[in-house]
Amino acid sequence: MILNHLWGLYAHPKEEWHTIDARHESFRYSLIHILLVALIPSVCAYYSAVYLGWSIGVGDRIMLTPDSALIMSVAMYIALIAGVFALALLAHWMAHTFGAEPTYTQTLELAAYTSTPLFMVGFAGLYPELWVVMVVGLLGLAYSVYLLYVGVPILMHIPEERGFIYASSVVTCGLVLLVCILAATAILWSSGFGPSFTH
Repeated sequence: MILNHLWGLYAHPKEEWHTIDARHESFRYSLIHILLVALIPSVCAYYSAVYLGWSIGVGDRIMLTPDSALIMSVAMYIALIAGVFALALLAHWMAHTFGAEPTYTQTLELAAYTSTPLFMVGFAGLYPELWVVMVVGLLGLAYSVYLLYVGVPILMHIPEERGFIYASSVVTCGLVLLVCILAATAILWSSGFGPSFTH
């Protein structure tokens, strides 16, 4: 069943990582998981931008036109999926340095399941207050990092000490990817591809 590891990653993460390691589902399974969970922030962001409006402090709520919000949501969806695949590629590339020999599917599983709490933060967008989304986002990020540190030694079959350094390297790569996505967004917005607001 798709998303069958979701509850386990929250309720008993260490045991769930062992289950994921024992099963090692196919590339297709990981892909479907990513495609489904990446819908959460994209759809919630679209709905809140068009129908609820964002509050960033004082003043009126900020709302986007449906067409503009759709373009931004699709772009977000593509960027999230590309980010997971890029992180998996970097994790696969770095694995040999730490004495691990995973397949790309294993590193994709690692990237997919550790990014899931971050994608679930998208539900917070249904209450579009900037401070709420930021607090929930930080909690989601912290849990994603925790899942990564727990999952690396199990999925990569390396000692915990080496796994800690490997996981730290993956976190660093993830932050670099995030900065690249934010920079690309800023460049696109300044080039005339920014959102259209309702008046």
